[in-house]
Amino acid sequence: MNGLMKHHLFWPLVVLAALLLFNLLYSPDFFQLVMRDGHLYGSLIDILNFGSPLILVAIGMTLVIATKGIDLSVGSVVAISGAMACLTISEGADQQAGGLVLTAVGMSLGLSLVLGLWNGFLVAGAGIQPIIATLILMVAGRGIAQLITGGQIITVTSPAYEYIGAGSLFALPFSIFIVIAMYIAALLLTRKTALGLFIESVGCNPKASRLAGIRSGLVTVAVYMFCGLCAGIAGLILSSNVSSADGNNAGLWYELDAILAVVIGGTSLNGGRFYLTGTLVGALIIQTLTTTIYMIGVSPEITLVVKAFVVLAVCLIQSESFRKKLVHRWKTRRYPAEREVTRHV
Repeated sequence: MNGLMKHHLFWPLVVLAALLLFNLLYSPDFFQLVMRDGHLYGSLIDILNFGSPLILVAIGMTLVIATKGIDLSVGSVVAISGAMACLTISEGADQQAGGLVLTAVGMSLGLSLVLGLWNGFLVAGAGIQPIIATLILMVAGRGIAQLITGGQIITVTSPAYEYIGAGSLFALPFSIFIVIAMYIAALLLTRKTALGLFIESVGCNPKASRLAGIRSGLVTVAVYMFCGLCAGIAGLILSSNVSSADGNNAGLWYELDAILAVVIGGTSLNGGRFYLTGTLVGALIIQTLTTTIYMIGVSPEITLVVKAFVVLAVCLIQSESFRKKLVHRWKTRRYPAEREVTRHV
């Protein structure tokens, strides 16, 4: 049992199960799935659908954190990606043309890769600390998104583009399949090739990695580009789901939720070993928590406070040292006589 409790997925899965159980007790039809017009509807489907952008961003953030870095610009990249796609479609002669949508998607993802390359260059090439390098784009990125949209909310009318975030495949939201594809791709690249070992070695000791022949700078640039790509796809899902782009609010605070998801999933901010499956569970915990808060009717003014306390509790429960101190204190209070005898002996 102790071995099971020490597994990095044990406590995240326990917390996720506890949240789902609470929702079931609060709302007995929480697990109910309904088929309408060939589409599945229900709270569980909503969690997966609305949590898809966060899961994508968190997957990219996991690899960045594994290199002992951080990317605070992912929220801005989400906004830029959606803004670029909607602007391209809105300026087209026929918004319903499939070729126009493909062009818009290609331009958005290409721009997201460039932004990731910029972050990677600042970190690996210029030697700027990751938190500062990405903070630059975090601040400037919102301005770029506002410039793209002209300070307005751009709306589009394109069923093909809307399908990315609001369409269905095999009765499930299409965004879920996008997440599955990116998760499998990341898993295969990092666990079935040497890339995963390179990322972990760079995170543990970049100098030793260079001496061992690993091009640590190239690895660092690659993970920031991948993180930018994930954020770009998340931006497409968010904007297509509402058929509009808001450069000011799209992806707001996504970087913080993504970091929390990575940490809850068991990946250390000190770099090194990482857990993509743990990140997936962590993102689901955050999205389930958000759904729970809205469902029980918590006032919007204190939503973030409640969320922060719950996330803090999750992190403390997951901390092995905290659990040991808690158990030790409980034992000393329960058996004070034994403690006194042990002290004198």
